Amino acid sequence: MTSDFSAATAVLLPGSGSDGDFVRRAYAPLTALCARVLAVDARPPSVEAAYRSALDDAAALGPVVVCGVSLGSVIGSRWAAERCGAGVAGLVLALPPWTGPTAPDTPAALAARVTADTVDAVGPVEATARMRSSSPGWLARELSRSWAAHGAFLSPALREAAACPGPTGVELARVHTPTVVIGARGDAVHPAAVADEWASAIPAATALTVELAELGGDPAVLGRVAAKALGWAARP
Repeated sequence: MTSDFSAATAVLLPGSGSDGDFVRRAYAPLTALCARVLAVDARPPSVEAAYRSALDDAAALGPVVVCGVSLGSVIGSRWAAERCGAGVAGLVLALPPWTGPTAPDTPAALAARVTADTVDAVGPVEATARMRSSSPGWLARELSRSWAAHGAFLSPALREAAACPGPTGVELARVHTPTVVIGARGDAVHPAAVADEWASAIPAATALTVELAELGGDPAVLGRVAAKALGWAARP
């Protein structure tokens, strides 16, 4: 699988509660090969509207490389499916959380909804303290920063994510562009089976797996494995 990203804009879409800082670091080995990089942050009144606006603006300039994580993968994949891959030079979908309409017990949706309830009940400072006490160190550091950056939009953004429909198998089958789907072993919130579903449904997809602990220690593993799968690891 090879793609020429040298004239493309890389649009980086973070997961729910995360931010552009994380995805910029995570995809740096791949985006260094692109002409432009746009790391998108969630902003009111709608996370999805902000992501789609950034994708549309980038597409107006030329080919786009869409790099998502979790919710970012959901929105990016649906946007690419609507275009049937037209104008999309590459697609990297990391940690896909669900396929099709969300269910109340979907791990990622449940986690987002419970977190929003906690933020509303005790406030963002106490909610962050509770998260830090129950999370691995790397995740606590990442979310402490990104949650603070969300400000008052944290709870609404989480609730929007919990209700956001994922791509269906039919939609994914319309994505005719080089694609990498990345699952993480050890991640209960983003089941590996979902990544397998997405990779099986997308005609030009390559399925990859990383260790969650490896991702926590070095987020750039996402960009490295994606660049290699897309045939860009050896570019001068």
